[in-house]
Amino acid sequence: MSHPPIPLPVDDIRPAIRDALKKQSRLIVTAPTGSGKSTRIPGFLVDDDPAGKGRVVCLQPRRLAARMLARRVASERGVALGGPVGYRVRFDHRAGPATRIVFETDGILLQEMLGDPLLSGVQAIVFDEFHERHLFGDVLLGLALQLQKTTRPDLKLVVMSATLDTARLQSFLDPCACITASGRQFPVTIEYLPPGQKPERIPAWDLAVEAVSQSASGNTGHILIFMPGSHEIRRTVDALKHCAAARDRRIVPLYGDLSPDAQDAAVAPDPTPRIIVATNIAETSITIDGVTAVIDSGLVRQAGFDPAHGINSLLVEKISRASADQRAGRAGRTAPGRCLRLWTEADHARRPAQDLPEISRLDLSEVILRLHALDLRDLNAFAWLEAPSPDRLNQTITLLEDLGALHPVPGEGHRLTPLGRRMVEFPLHPRWTRLLLAAETYACVADAALAAALSQERSILLPQQNRDVVERRTTFADPEQESDLLLLCRLWREARRLQYDRDACDRLGINGLACRRVDDLRRQFEDLAERSGLPISTTPAPADRVLRCILAAFPDQVARRVSSGSQAVRLVHGRQGSLERSSNVRRATLLVAPEIRHIELRRGECETRITLASRVDPEWLESLFPDHIHHRRVAVYNAILRRPEVRQLTDYLDLTIAETTSGIPTPDEAAACLAAEVMADRLTLKEWNSRVDQWILRLNQLAEWCPDLVLPAIGEEERRLLVEEICRGATTGREVKERQVLPVLQRWLNAAQQELLRKHAPEQVTLSNGRTFKLVYEAGRAPGFSARIQDLYDVKECPRIARGKIRVRVSILAPNQRPVQVTDDLASFWKTGYEQAKKDLRGRYPKHEWR
Repeated sequence: MSHPPIPLPVDDIRPAIRDALKKQSRLIVTAPTGSGKSTRIPGFLVDDDPAGKGRVVCLQPRRLAARMLARRVASERGVALGGPVGYRVRFDHRAGPATRIVFETDGILLQEMLGDPLLSGVQAIVFDEFHERHLFGDVLLGLALQLQKTTRPDLKLVVMSATLDTARLQSFLDPCACITASGRQFPVTIEYLPPGQKPERIPAWDLAVEAVSQSASGNTGHILIFMPGSHEIRRTVDALKHCAAARDRRIVPLYGDLSPDAQDAAVAPDPTPRIIVATNIAETSITIDGVTAVIDSGLVRQAGFDPAHGINSLLVEKISRASADQRAGRAGRTAPGRCLRLWTEADHARRPAQDLPEISRLDLSEVILRLHALDLRDLNAFAWLEAPSPDRLNQTITLLEDLGALHPVPGEGHRLTPLGRRMVEFPLHPRWTRLLLAAETYACVADAALAAALSQERSILLPQQNRDVVERRTTFADPEQESDLLLLCRLWREARRLQYDRDACDRLGINGLACRRVDDLRRQFEDLAERSGLPISTTPAPADRVLRCILAAFPDQVARRVSSGSQAVRLVHGRQGSLERSSNVRRATLLVAPEIRHIELRRGECETRITLASRVDPEWLESLFPDHIHHRRVAVYNAILRRPEVRQLTDYLDLTIAETTSGIPTPDEAAACLAAEVMADRLTLKEWNSRVDQWILRLNQLAEWCPDLVLPAIGEEERRLLVEEICRGATTGREVKERQVLPVLQRWLNAAQQELLRKHAPEQVTLSNGRTFKLVYEAGRAPGFSARIQDLYDVKECPRIARGKIRVRVSILAPNQRPVQVTDDLASFWKTGYEQAKKDLRGRYPKHEWR
């Protein structure tokens, strides 16, 4: 169907766009939703640059928007879709050699850069809806900017949005022009749920139906309902079919997986009042004329990092206030409108003002893998609009190393491995790519796709089941395999055999609805694998093969049981946790867990819980990750035998997965082992007393006070070396306990240094009246001594040490040995404090001398 172009507000800024891009190759355009920026500006760039020969790529954050905008623009320009105007999205494209305007998702363009880093066929890139700050969009902007500054100065960059932080973006793109288009907007009345109502306890579709009943009366325009995803949309559509207020309206869904005809039907002009139930695609990307009422669930299904699975997942979240304003504005494009928000005003006030950019909340491994494929290995030098923290970048690199996609090159950062180059070809999180590639090797792609879907979706098990249900469920477990995940696979197959019947599934404690969602996700994995050329077998594969694939995808979530029968485990990268008590992994020492949850306990404590565990054979680690396996010989202290012994350890990454006792340690090994026990306070040196501690304090403080003396202070590492020397020659813990300590420490200094220590940081000090006192050294302050008032008569000043730099403190005691004053200024005490002390004490202690 052809749609002749109608005048739109963005047409007024066409000359300004043309002039700006003649002067410089970067431009920011802000224009309200519905002003025509997405449909008109790509055409301006083609039509106003007759010399241009390449494509104008208009990046869209969603596949649905790319397809629908391409159809709309082709219709307005009177050309065939796939000819001068086309689109490219994952597994679907309508574009050819003659295409000049192409709408595509950012992942497609990033994939194109892998084969053509110069983007030689591209004349201009339009970043549409940039305010949504999608991860790949941010990265592509940085890549395009670097490309433009180096080898492609002719490349035009246009960043567009209805709402943008233009100041920050303009600074990033400088030099860059900024143009604003006007728009048409009528007032919209905003209504909330009554105070105290808890919408989270009521299904969103039920709330929406009730809101339709309120808003349909007297409303001749269309009603637009925002729901987070296709599942909620289908439930809403079904519920509306039984709603009297919706009886005279057409009910149409709008989401990404609909057929093109169904998508067109949702947005096409229609005199019949409609109820359009849509995802956030209708928030800014797609304009639907005639909407005068919006019912907003306040929810969105968006990509977010799922820490339990270590991947990005689609999570249902509350929208921001800015997003809510965008949705409400859809009701006021053609006439005054009304927006019913299905949350309270108090809830609205607590919501964030803006959405966080994806780069701040998503796992970065997929995009970092692609940057390495483009040979951009210095991530700190990349042109980030908002740079990730060094910790997040390091964590990402570690994961990609664990997966075998990257390997370190001394002095050069990291490079892609052959496996990593293969992984780049898949538009998936690297974990799932690694799983599918392993499944190709083990001929179990279909089984691995099911395991991946069960790992990513919420559990198909119903909580809090009675004993009978649990017993029926456990009959599906294979005790030889010891795998919680494979048990779920068998239960899911049983649910499918039962056609997801609710009563039948309930008898097994299975959530049939969750099983349907797993089926959808399983098919997505299978379709992607098949389109990528991986063979799909319908014959169930041996369980070991599937478990190897799970291990390949989660190499950083391998754990070892602390001891036989214990639920406590140690994980790679120095983490600790506990296995879920209901786990079927009862005997296995090694296991892998696609799901690791952090459970908040009382008093702010947190416990790491291992779920969906499966046994791991050590041979699988050696075959899958030979570079991660290391063998080493160590001396360890046997607390039972009370002596060091040698053990041969096998490590996977930093986790010891096997150990055997063999041989007697060398003298150096024994000394280091015994010293480690002493340093950890598991062995005690009887002769390490207060005099030893004072000797170390004297040395360290003198080294600090008089750095010109160049004395070797004793820090933690020096202390360890000294303890090793003390332990040298000993073969048991008993021998170590009796070893001399101070003589070894004193040998740390040569004769001249010992004399400097004795002279400038003495153990005792002699006062001017001839009396001698022991000094007590303390870290961070001057040393001191205690003396009765009578012992200080005729002493006018506190003595000095450390070449006169440090004045010694004195704790002045009463005759009963209780302190009267602590000072390093005796002259002041005699002048201002002594008379009061004498007045207070003389009556109580008349037999003592008082001057």
